[in-house]
Amino acid sequence: MFFADERNQDSLIAFLKSILKLPDDEYYEINILDPHLLPEYIKDKAAVIDVKLRTKSGKIVHIEIQLKIMAEMRERIVFYDARMITEQLEKSDRYSKINQVISIIITRDRLIKNSANYSHRFTLYDIDAKIEFSDIIEIHTLELSKVPETADGTKLYDWAKFIDAENEEELSMIAERNPQVKNAAVKLIELSSDEKARDQAERREKALRDLDARERYIRAEERELWQGVVADKDATLADKDAEIADKDAEIARLRALLEKTQETSL
Repeated sequence: MFFADERNQDSLIAFLKSILKLPDDEYYEINILDPHLLPEYIKDKAAVIDVKLRTKSGKIVHIEIQLKIMAEMRERIVFYDARMITEQLEKSDRYSKINQVISIIITRDRLIKNSANYSHRFTLYDIDAKIEFSDIIEIHTLELSKVPETADGTKLYDWAKFIDAENEEELSMIAERNPQVKNAAVKLIELSSDEKARDQAERREKALRDLDARERYIRAEERELWQGVVADKDATLADKDAEIADKDAEIARLRALLEKTQETSL
């Protein structure tokens, strides 16, 4: 994933600032962590996310791209967040050691079907009293299919379009509006070009190897055929040598018989 590369940390921070309401100093010490969530028990399902990081104060942030919604998606998100809370504590630790866990779920499908908004923030909240109980778990959703064609003036809109872009032309159009997105777009295009060049080089190297193997195969076939021809010729010559030897033996026998007959007549 583009944001998981430490060389693109400035783009990652710009994206996070567009969706999260954290103080700027939280981003001074961003540490990208191993994206594999260690299971508590051997039989637990191993969970894999796209980017997992820790902010300066210890908040855990993970960004997951699921272009297609899977079954029980919401339950899965809550389960992973709960695991990232419990894995912070050792047996003797106090609950005060728990740091906030923030999830950013990006999808092309409609995850929140009863809302037209393309971005949402969820916490533990009393709907009737309109009071937040806790933000220890904070879930953000970004539904790319809901992003309108007309820009709404937010930085998040530009990043959503950046993530959803399918070609360089779309990236270039987005980059004109936002310098930070432009920087990310240039890096992504360069990365894509490098990958294309590497792919072309690998294809060219494979073609050369295949051609060399083909030539060696043809040479081996020709050698085997020629060896067969030579073997056939050798066999023919051997047969002829045997015939000559038989004839020489017959001539020698006849000559000896003739000489014996002449001696007898004398």
